[in-house]
Amino acid sequence: MSDFGEASKGAKMDFARDKSYGDYLGLDKILTVENPLDMAHDGLLFIIQHQTSELWMKLVIHELTAARRAIVAGDLQPAFKMLSRVARIFEQLNSAWDVLRTMTPSEYTAFRPHLGASSGFQSYQYRLIEYLLGNRNGSLTKLHEHTPAPHEALRNEMAQPSLYQVAIDLLADRLGAARLSGDPGQTAWQALPQVQDLWQKVYEDPATHWELYELAEKLVDLEDYFRRWRFNHVTTVERIIGFKRGTGGTSGVAYLRKMLEVELFPELWHVRGAL
Repeated sequence: MSDFGEASKGAKMDFARDKSYGDYLGLDKILTVENPLDMAHDGLLFIIQHQTSELWMKLVIHELTAARRAIVAGDLQPAFKMLSRVARIFEQLNSAWDVLRTMTPSEYTAFRPHLGASSGFQSYQYRLIEYLLGNRNGSLTKLHEHTPAPHEALRNEMAQPSLYQVAIDLLADRLGAARLSGDPGQTAWQALPQVQDLWQKVYEDPATHWELYELAEKLVDLEDYFRRWRFNHVTTVERIIGFKRGTGGTSGVAYLRKMLEVELFPELWHVRGAL
């Protein structure tokens, strides 16, 4: 008997009536959704890059939603674990750009016509992550009107406070200050001096406010990795298509560079200069 046979001795071999590995993961669906119109060699790389990114983003949404609930409940230790996990997911997504950058402009051109008007700009999960974190633009929900479930998910998210807003509420409550987060909005969070002042109190005395101090650093860590993901997105697109317009009609690299300027948790970055 071979070493392999000996090692697998006792393993279940018949799955006619039981759930197998492939069944549990739904691999029949996942592994058969490649675009049949795209026959170029590098098209599969492009598709899998974006499919796997969407799977990771599904997990990000799951973790951020749970982290927000934990913060609202004042149960910060589980929230810290979830926020750390999200940061590491973006580290994973960052590594994926390294694989996509092995594709040259010539290779991309071979299948780009098959993309039609599709674009990552239309990813509802990415938009939901932005909304969860506080970077909200209500007008962009229009992109998803043709898909009722995603459209409803985005509208529902806009009706509740973002992760950062509930963190600010907790900050104010624990420091005995008036709440400053305001109502859920249709626009991105705008920095408030009063919020920066509260974070400064935390940073000036970490020992007294250790949980808030750790919360602040978990948020900064998350945004740090998120910013790296955005930066690598820009450089990957520029390397492959230069300054052409995006397939979905955006200005391409110019639009992505503008997104690099967005601060999700601005007071946490600005306070560093005041310490």
